[in-house]
Amino acid sequence: MKKLFILTICCPLFFSCEQISKSITETITPTDTLISNETINPTVQNNEIKPPNVDSIIKTVIESHTTTYTQTHTESKGIDFLTHTEELQKAEEALRKLPKYAGKEIFIYSTLYFYNDGTINVMLQHPENPKYIDAYEFRNNQWSDPRPVQLSVRDDIKGRLVSLNKVRFVNAAKVAEIYNKKAQEIEGAKPLSSTYLTIWNNQIRWYPTTINGSRERYSIQFNDDGSLKNFKQD
Repeated sequence: MKKLFILTICCPLFFSCEQISKSITETITPTDTLISNETINPTVQNNEIKPPNVDSIIKTVIESHTTTYTQTHTESKGIDFLTHTEELQKAEEALRKLPKYAGKEIFIYSTLYFYNDGTINVMLQHPENPKYIDAYEFRNNQWSDPRPVQLSVRDDIKGRLVSLNKVRFVNAAKVAEIYNKKAQEIEGAKPLSSTYLTIWNNQIRWYPTTINGSRERYSIQFNDDGSLKNFKQD
């Protein structure tokens, strides 16, 4: 009888813990699909409650993703696209001139990547069907045709959009310049070969957010315009 009573108490608790574990897993591992399924989604759903330390876990995933994703791009050989503000501006102007978006406001979805080899990856909300997202790639000074992105019913499209009017491509050059200057002061730190921004709750955040040296590690944050917001040793 005593054993039966213990089982009666423990079973609901076990079930509750299992549900909490499942919720944490789903929060840490979102289901958004990014460009060509190569990108790990660095955000969590809008209305989900974050468990303890989930922010640090998300940050780790984002930072590790950068190394993995950039392996698909060749190292810069004298291009240094991130320092060419004129070329970045031309790429933005070319995006605005895509016939599909003529006379319409362009909304960026989820992420925007800039690579030193002259490549840009971006996802845009479809100009006619707001439930659709298309991926575009800028390479060899021209934008690709759109590729449809498969989404889940759980994806928060509205919360992960920001107008292109609020994002200037030349800001990527600001981020790279500031990051590289700080990296020069840190033993063993390497200059950027890519930078990107993420969108969550209709707000943007620039990455990377850390500079790793051989002896020290620093946190670095940027304002929306690419200027330095915060820099400190961890």
